[in-house]
Amino acid sequence: MAIKFVVCLEKKSLGDFSNEDVTLGRLYELVEEDAGNGMVRIIDESGEDYLYPSSWFEPITLRDSIAVRLHDALTKLAA
Repeated sequence: MAIKFVVCLEKKSLGDFSNEDVTLGRLYELVEEDAGNGMVRIIDESGEDYLYPSSWFEPITLRDSIAVRLHDALTKLAA
């Protein structure tokens, strides 16, 4: 299975949704593309996977080798 990433392009305050664990312009690993109700599940700055509004993100296409290296780098950063 290919590792997919999205880039954060928006982070409005939406009541109960915290936007503190995402950064504009940063790439995030996509865990679930359609988590229902217009949400995606990503691995955020905390290193855990959480739901966020899909409208905040756009998909990024990376070569498989780059996606694996980015995944490894983000995993180390979160540890």
